[in-house]
Amino acid sequence: MTYKFFPILVFFLYTFSSNKIETPLKSPSTLISKSENFSAEIISVYNNLNRNNYFLPKLESFQKAMFGFYEMKKKGFFKKDILTLIDFSLSSNEKRLWVIDLSTNTVLFHSLVAHGRNTGDEFAKRFSNSAESFKSSLGFYSTGEIYHGKHGKSLKLDGLEKGINDNARNRGIVMHAADYVSDFFIKENKRLGRSQGCQALPAEFTEKIINTIKGKSCLYIYFPTSNS
Repeated sequence: MTYKFFPILVFFLYTFSSNKIETPLKSPSTLISKSENFSAEIISVYNNLNRNNYFLPKLESFQKAMFGFYEMKKKGFFKKDILTLIDFSLSSNEKRLWVIDLSTNTVLFHSLVAHGRNTGDEFAKRFSNSAESFKSSLGFYSTGEIYHGKHGKSLKLDGLEKGINDNARNRGIVMHAADYVSDFFIKENKRLGRSQGCQALPAEFTEKIINTIKGKSCLYIYFPTSNS
């Protein structure tokens, strides 16, 4: 399958979409429908991505993101065919955030992204949905509205998985710029800086990424556990 087939696949899957559902899902396992045919379609999409000279995410993380994206798009959680994928199994010194336009199968951005200070040092290891934990949360989010705060232009996020990340808005978990997310900081400190649980980005890319993904697109944070 070439990327030209993908809009047809999207149309077929979304034609019978149900009404919008605001209640967070009880378990991420309800998102994953691992039919062999559908898996093959996703692999084909992956193999035909226009990578724009960026490295691609790992296939496993992409597959899980796509399974969940389709299931939740049908339920009305997302309004855009934009997928933001963060892979917290990778070193924070690597670019581990991808923004992908699924209507054109194009990787738009590939960026550094911080995890919470209590989630780990160079590598993310511990996650939480609790306030004041200063840890990152995994799973599926819907992007919210833009606001201007102490970090400048920022993006609110709504966690969609009950007990996993549904406390994100109450915790103030947002996407924002940070000067500790840079190659210079890595060079000086041997690792990327860390946030209080937010998805912090390099200042030079934050506004472009936020403007692209705002307004109910899909953000998925992957880690190879049963709760990913």
